[in-house]
Amino acid sequence: MSLKNYLKSRISLIIINIIALITMSLFLFSTGNAIETIRIIVGVWIISLSTFFCYEYRKRKIFFDELLKTIDNLDKKYLVSEVIDIPPYIEAVPYYGLLKKASKSMRDELNENKNARKEYKEYIEQWVHEIKTPISLIKLIEENNKTNLSPLILQQLQEIDRYVEQALFYARSEEVEKDYLVKEISLEQCINKVITKNKQVFILNNIDVEISDVNKNVYCDSKWLEFILNQIIVNSIKYRSSKDPKVIVSANEIKNGVELIIEDNGMGIPQNELGRVYEKGFTGNKGRIKSKSTGIGLYLCKKLCDKLGLLINIDSQEEVYTRVKIIFPKGSFVSLDEV
Repeated sequence: MSLKNYLKSRISLIIINIIALITMSLFLFSTGNAIETIRIIVGVWIISLSTFFCYEYRKRKIFFDELLKTIDNLDKKYLVSEVIDIPPYIEAVPYYGLLKKASKSMRDELNENKNARKEYKEYIEQWVHEIKTPISLIKLIEENNKTNLSPLILQQLQEIDRYVEQALFYARSEEVEKDYLVKEISLEQCINKVITKNKQVFILNNIDVEISDVNKNVYCDSKWLEFILNQIIVNSIKYRSSKDPKVIVSANEIKNGVELIIEDNGMGIPQNELGRVYEKGFTGNKGRIKSKSTGIGLYLCKKLCDKLGLLINIDSQEEVYTRVKIIFPKGSFVSLDEV
């Protein structure tokens, strides 16, 4: 609160005092009082009024500064009415009551939305688990009754399964911390699982896969890491080169961590789009060419990496390569076997 704003809020009181001062001065002068006496009375009046305004301004400024400090320190601003006391100014009490009512209404609405999202998340999780059963059965039937079209059918089933899995992980991404277990895992095993999962697509599209120096251990949740790796591998397949497509997976020991590199020689990403690849729903020019792009894959990768404490970086040159780097910081976790 500035002094200027405070004086503006007291302008009516100031005007009343000026009128009263002028009226009193005229009255005293007309009744034969000396000019010097009137000056002393006016001076005392002005000093007293100025002292009152300064005291009240300072008191209000301290109060509102403390209030702003409290709000700034609050993580959830809408709870401010729960942590502040009733204001000492009578004109502010009605606003305090309104703030209380508004805060309660906000909390009620947030709880309703939270419950609705929780129910929706539970429904998605249940639906995913139920839909996976017929997908697995169809896949099993097709593998046991192979025809010339079996590879294509299995590829489409794999695509359906990936989108179903993506829906599940998207639903869980808001509360990752409740559904992961960080421990020492084999990076090689995670990579092999993802490659095996997509083997049918690699074979059908004649994509070479090179894996080297991945026999390393990192601290992460294997389930979430496999999902992240799968999204990146699928992108490499989707945006593959029309000539000798290749995916190269390698890992390096770096200072304070392990760096995983997944590189392909596909379409690449234009330089002006690299800064937007993590945006939700962003598909870019290449994504518009590939009508199946949803713009969710890399968004989820970035979101999950942030939740897991991993660093992800994408570098690319159009029509030459796309290189994704994931850095696993070295942890100080204790193995359960050592306890």
